[in-house]
Amino acid sequence: MKIALDVMGGDFAPQNPIAGVKLALESLPAITKLFLVGIPEVIEKELKLQGVSSPKLEIVSASQVVDMSDSGLDAVRKKKDSSISVAVDLVKNGKADAVVSAGHTGAAVTASLIKLRTLTHIERPAIASIMPSLTKHWVLIDAGANPDSEPAHLVQNAIMGSAFARHVLGRENPTVGLMSNGTEEEKGNALCKETSKLLRHTAGLNFIGNVEGHDVWETPPDVVVCDGFTGNVILKNAEALAHTIFSMVKSEIKSGFWTKIGGLLAKPAFKRVHTRTNPDEVGGMPLLGLNGITIISHGSASPLAMKNAIRQACESIQHQINPHIEASATAHSIALHARHQ
Repeated sequence: MKIALDVMGGDFAPQNPIAGVKLALESLPAITKLFLVGIPEVIEKELKLQGVSSPKLEIVSASQVVDMSDSGLDAVRKKKDSSISVAVDLVKNGKADAVVSAGHTGAAVTASLIKLRTLTHIERPAIASIMPSLTKHWVLIDAGANPDSEPAHLVQNAIMGSAFARHVLGRENPTVGLMSNGTEEEKGNALCKETSKLLRHTAGLNFIGNVEGHDVWETPPDVVVCDGFTGNVILKNAEALAHTIFSMVKSEIKSGFWTKIGGLLAKPAFKRVHTRTNPDEVGGMPLLGLNGITIISHGSASPLAMKNAIRQACESIQHQINPHIEASATAHSIALHARHQ
């Protein structure tokens, strides 16, 4: 497995990406090559500082870095030698099997879309995020790639998310729900109402209707579909809320002698819950629908998150999800064409 890592991407680059590389080399023996993309002297200095060395590592020069203030399109057009663009080029040219970045999401999405193109019958890629709940993990799609979507794009999200749930999470007949402000058919904005009509007539999807806030955290379907704006708000609020609740519980435990004793007794349970809700344990999110594999991690990704994002890349290579998505999208397109004849 050959993976290109955008070493310059993220709030704590290059320290955390390199620390993640160190963890990945120790725990992921399937990796045969890790391309470290960025400014060579910066990468070399950080490798030496952290004591990271391996024949599997190869530094690939990129002279530019995408700033968070750059637009996604400008980052690709005006910074052609940026670390994310060069990393995606390695996948495009067949030198790497996947690219991993914790940098500018818009730049990663735009570079991947322009350079790798989409699969047959997929118009826009979408970010799939694996989310926790009381009962099981589920797939949120789109988690931020396309803030402005049309109903047809959300149907494609449902097709891609369903294929991902089936072939990666092992759900035999994955259920699909549409994120809305109520479960009734008449609820939702214009986008939700039109998408719901299309999903109800999409062959091969186990569509169960609208879902709302409490559904996704208690008894969610396997796949929850929405536009990228809504999905990104859900994702960031979930991460922030989990962090806030743990901070509140920690503060209350420290407030008195007996609560400290109770906290010590409950510590193993708290650790298990933290592991289930910690986004660093997932690490990265696949950008589905492309002729290639792109894994996007969050900007503040820790070394653990970077390691797990690299693991996600390895698993995406193993699962070969793209042919399954393409087959599902093609089957839907044929069925749609036949219905209109």
